[in-house]
Amino acid sequence: MSLADDMKDMGRRARAAAATLRQTDAATRSAAIAAMARQVRARVPAILGANAADVAGASGMIDRLRLDPGRVEALADALDQVAALPDPLGRETARWQRPNGLDIARVATPIGVIGMIFESRPNVATDAAAICIRSGNAVILRSGSDALATCLALHEAIAAGLAEAGLDAACVQIVPTPDRAAVGHMLGGLDGAIDLIIPRGGKALVERVAREARVAVLGHLEGICHTYLHRSADPAMARAIVVNAKLRRTSVCGATECLLIDRAAAPVLLPPIAAALREGGCALRGDPESRALADGIVAADDSDWGREYLAPVLAVKIVDGLDAAIGFIAAHGSGHTDAIVADDDAAAERFLAEVDSAIVVRNASTQFADGGEFGFGAEIGIATGRLAPRGPVGPEQLTSYKYVVRGAGQTRP
Repeated sequence: MSLADDMKDMGRRARAAAATLRQTDAATRSAAIAAMARQVRARVPAILGANAADVAGASGMIDRLRLDPGRVEALADALDQVAALPDPLGRETARWQRPNGLDIARVATPIGVIGMIFESRPNVATDAAAICIRSGNAVILRSGSDALATCLALHEAIAAGLAEAGLDAACVQIVPTPDRAAVGHMLGGLDGAIDLIIPRGGKALVERVAREARVAVLGHLEGICHTYLHRSADPAMARAIVVNAKLRRTSVCGATECLLIDRAAAPVLLPPIAAALREGGCALRGDPESRALADGIVAADDSDWGREYLAPVLAVKIVDGLDAAIGFIAAHGSGHTDAIVADDDAAAERFLAEVDSAIVVRNASTQFADGGEFGFGAEIGIATGRLAPRGPVGPEQLTSYKYVVRGAGQTRP
C-alpha cells in the first residue's frame, strides 16, 4: 500500500475505534490508562535505548528529547494521575426547563478523532494517549523524526495497556514513518476521519498546520512569556521567581523570555537578579537603562522583544509602570503566560484583569503553565487562541457537548 492508502486506513480504523470508545464506560477507560502506566514502567530499558538512539541523531532541542529513568517515571506518574481524574464525559454543564415543559440539558461528549502532530517531545505521546482515552477520543500520533524511535517504543507500551483493558488498539495509533508527507495527509483530514488537529512544536510547524489544515485546529503558538516586577515587589520573592521562571527549564514554553521591571524599583531589584541569573548561566540582553544598572547585560535590539529563546537567554527592559508593562505585553507577547510580582493588590488585580493571555499569574513562576501543575494530570499543549479552550488542554478541555431534550409529547405550534 502507498503512504496515502496507509494513512486513510489509519483514519478509518480510528473513526471506528472512536465510535466504540464513545460508549465505553469510565472504569474501563481508567483501567486502560493505568495499564499504560504499568507497561511504561515495565519497558524502561527499551524506552531508554530507543531514546538514546534518537538523542544521538538529534539536531537540537536535546533537553526536550532526552529521557532518563526519572523522566520515564514522570511519564508513568502522569498516566496514573490522568487515570484517577473524574470522568469528563456525561457531565451536565447546564440544565433548564422551558415554559412548555421541555427539559433541556447540555452534556459533555467526546470530539471524535484527534490528530496530534508534535516535535521532539516524547512525553506528548503518553500525555496525548491518556488525555484522549480519558475524554473518549481516538488519536493518531505523528511524532517528529527526532523523537520517532522513542515514541514508537512508548506506543508499544500504550498499545499493550489498551489490550490489557480490552480496548481496540486503533484508539491510539502512531504514524510509523518520518516521511513528512504523512503530515499533509493528516492535515487533509484523512477523508473526514479526523475531527481536530493539535500541533505542538515550533513556529514553522504551527504555521504550516494553520495554513494547510482542512479540519479544525487547536492552536499552540510560541511561549513568549513575560514576568513584570512592579515597584511594590518584594526583592527576595522577585529574585526567586525570576530565576525559576527563566532557568528551571529553559526549553519549555512556560519559561519567561522577557523580564520587565518598573523604573521606580529597578535600581534595587535588577542588580541582585541579574547576578543570580548570570551565576545560573543565563545570558542577558537589555535596553540602555538596564545595562546601566547591572553588570553583564549586553545590548538588546528590536528582535529581542517578542522572541522565544528556548535557551538560557533573557531579555530585560525597564518600563515606566504598570500601564507600560501591560502595553508592552500586548505588543510583544504571544498570549501564552504572563506574570506580575507585586505586593500591591490593586496593581496585581489590574494586571490579571487587563493582560489578555491564556494564563496570567501573580507572585509565582511562569513555569507553572502546565496541565500537571493545574491538576489536569497532563496536557497536550497550551492553547493560546481566544476561543475556548484556552490554556492547558487536559481531558475536560478535549470534550464537546450536545443538547439532550426530553419532552412529554410537546409539538411546536
